[in-house]
Amino acid sequence: MKRFAAVLTSGALLAGTLLAATPAEATVGQNVRFATFNASLNRGAAGQLVTDLSQPGNAQANEVAEVIQRNRPDVLLINEFDYVPDNRAADLFRENYLKRGQNGAAPIDYPYAFTAPSNTGVATGFDLDRDGKVGGGNDAHGFGLFEGQYGMLVLSKYPIDTQSVRTFQKFLWKDMPGALLPDDPATPAPNDWYSPQALDVLRLSSKSHWDVPVRVGRSTVHFLAAHPTPPTFDGPEDRNGTRNNDEIRFWADYVTPGKGRYIYDDRGRRGGLGAHEKFVIAGDHNSDPLDGDSVPGAISRLLNAPRVIETRPGSEGGVRAAQDQAGANIGQKGDPYFDTGDFNDNAPGNLRIDYVLPSKGLFPWRAEVFWPLPDSPLARLNDASDHHLVRVDVFVPRW
Repeated sequence: MKRFAAVLTSGALLAGTLLAATPAEATVGQNVRFATFNASLNRGAAGQLVTDLSQPGNAQANEVAEVIQRNRPDVLLINEFDYVPDNRAADLFRENYLKRGQNGAAPIDYPYAFTAPSNTGVATGFDLDRDGKVGGGNDAHGFGLFEGQYGMLVLSKYPIDTQSVRTFQKFLWKDMPGALLPDDPATPAPNDWYSPQALDVLRLSSKSHWDVPVRVGRSTVHFLAAHPTPPTFDGPEDRNGTRNNDEIRFWADYVTPGKGRYIYDDRGRRGGLGAHEKFVIAGDHNSDPLDGDSVPGAISRLLNAPRVIETRPGSEGGVRAAQDQAGANIGQKGDPYFDTGDFNDNAPGNLRIDYVLPSKGLFPWRAEVFWPLPDSPLARLNDASDHHLVRVDVFVPRW
């Protein structure tokens, strides 16, 4: 499977894994590695993550830290990192794991971190799954056994403008124009799975959407973090699939001039991102362009947004895994070179669901999925999570 390189200009398609050399000297900008990693550092009970990270030696955290150290991103989104106030869990992970070399990998320091509350486990007071009971993960704003489970964490070597961060945790699903609200197939009325009373409180984000401005030299790059719900674990109403679609659409509207006017953040500020702002969208979006259970075209709306550059990171490890694991991978439409998630071999198989997408005005020049081949000494790290770290090297100009 031949991969090829291409010289990249702003807005062009990134057509391979390793591309041309940096497009300019460091005197006019900087190279920054952006990454996303669903690290599966969630726990089954509140407080357990703090306990596990309070001292070195947790086997899973060691592996996750080593993956990060081997890839050395400058700005990183970690999905499925339980929310703990005051960056407590983040501080423990940085101090006890990332700042300690793992298996010969060099330590890595992130002076800046951002986290915020997640909708997971936050009760709605409604029977959203219609099982006759109110309460539990399925009736929360986002599935979770406790508030903050499956949260998010941003780590950065560059300063985060915390005063300018925008969070969209409380944006209501019904306030998205043309929202793809789930339908009760047993009734003739459309989009009626949820009652009007439930829709008056139900939030769009299953975790949250964050606009985290990162200062890179004289430039600001908006790091747009999210983790849309998996489009599964529901019934014919497809309530999770429709929500996944609209969580993805949120960013597509946010970064497209004129489309994000309806959006409001948790401070009440309205509107999307400015037409000339630089951004990088990152996260586990739980949607493959061609395979899996998401609404057809869900992720394509984001990949094809006018200001988004489709980076197409890949790995030969993904190709090898699809061949060796067979099962559902055999009949898939997508190229396994671009897979990022290693899932059940029977269904859905391996998928491309983790994304790092820069904006026009930035210059991506290398994109990779960290998926070591079986004969690599780093193949043991494939078990760190069922997702693989995705990274994109971007040249950020000073202007």
